[in-house]
Amino acid sequence: MFLCYIVVGVCCLLPNQLACIETTCLFPTTSGYVIHANHFCDEALSFTMGYLDIWSNIIPNETAAIPVIISYWDSHTSPAVYIAVFGVLIAFINCWNIKFYGEFEFVAGTLKMFLVTLLVIVGLVIDLGGAETERLGFHYWKVSPFIPKYTTGNLGKFAAFWKALSSVVYAYGGVQGICLLCGETEYPRRTIYRTGKRVFVRVLSLYLSAVLIVTMIANPRDPKIANSSGNATSSPFVVSIQRAGIKVLPHIINAIVLSSAFSAANLQLLKVSRTLFALAGKKQAPKIFLKVNRHGIPYVGVGFACLFLSLAFMSVSSGSSTVFSWFQNITSSNILISWCLIAFNHIMMTRAMKAQGYSRDMLPYKFKGGQYCSWISLFFSMLFLLTGGFPCFIKGNFEFSELFTAYFVIPLAFCLYVFWKLLKRTKFRKATDVDLKLLFQDVEDKPEPPFPKITGWRMITYLWD
Repeated sequence: MFLCYIVVGVCCLLPNQLACIETTCLFPTTSGYVIHANHFCDEALSFTMGYLDIWSNIIPNETAAIPVIISYWDSHTSPAVYIAVFGVLIAFINCWNIKFYGEFEFVAGTLKMFLVTLLVIVGLVIDLGGAETERLGFHYWKVSPFIPKYTTGNLGKFAAFWKALSSVVYAYGGVQGICLLCGETEYPRRTIYRTGKRVFVRVLSLYLSAVLIVTMIANPRDPKIANSSGNATSSPFVVSIQRAGIKVLPHIINAIVLSSAFSAANLQLLKVSRTLFALAGKKQAPKIFLKVNRHGIPYVGVGFACLFLSLAFMSVSSGSSTVFSWFQNITSSNILISWCLIAFNHIMMTRAMKAQGYSRDMLPYKFKGGQYCSWISLFFSMLFLLTGGFPCFIKGNFEFSELFTAYFVIPLAFCLYVFWKLLKRTKFRKATDVDLKLLFQDVEDKPEPPFPKITGWRMITYLWD
């Protein structure tokens, strides 16, 4: 699993984020890469990605996960009760002032950072034998580095590793959301650049640390982990902590995981409303989605997204864990499509700059070797997307639900693109036709102040502030 996080992080996430930051800093706008596709590539591509983004986030996978998490404490109450309660809370938060949403996300983010730090410390104590257990070290790396799945032998080991990449993509998903609200910030270019870099620090210093620790203390052949129930009972961290005789900590972990799922569900609804608002502004969605309340919230889009929260009630009949697995596969495929588009936008931007004589030094913010990052990200994102449902093609493992959730997004994207292409007769923009002059002029007309020096308390809060 640790290797999966490194592979996806290095091959997809890191180069994709560098490309996203460069493009967004030049053209900061609400709904980011969806509008970038219209400006640098093709209106039909923007239309396609906009509705794929809506499709991805309108599926309430995080809302469906909430009753799964709560079942750790209460396995008797119907999931419908918790879906209804949290659905109302999600709708309320998204209809209120964006400052309220921001404060809530700050608290949720702080809790998540606290959780990861706590897990790393506790995991180290357990691994080094400080919890009345024997010292583990890298014992499980030597005993069970790879466990075969779907078939036997080395092919089974590789299949298990490659399939795990899908869940890792899901875990990394949402990071591209840093460009979603940049048009609503005071200093968008500075904010995006700073936020993007902090994401790297968080992923490398805390996220990967937690994954490394869990591979050291959790036995992958433990029945509780292998036969996952979908809640904290089967969490590798919780199982390891319980084995060490620590009783209260699993409840704290589950509570913070619940807040994380609730936070992610809020973000999904926010993405749908903002994307609909951006598409309506481009006349690619009904004008009614342009309506906002006195706080500037596109309440019609929020209301529309709330209607689809009812899909989470599918978990009542099919089982929370099963439905969440379906939603996870669909979301992972959409995340990979988003990464492909972000990379493609950057490629087209770089191509246009070269054709029109603009140097990379003229970008408001740039990274060394940034022009190659998008190609790396595009290649691996496409590779993971096309092989996401490969277990279905291994003898004895075919499942229609698995095949559908892994690949449905590809024909859907093709149909959306062809539909708008034929309807509006759009043309792919030539490198010389992309309006870069307007963007670079905006950079000159709206200079942003330099970053304030980070000292004292600000250094401590750097990771999550």
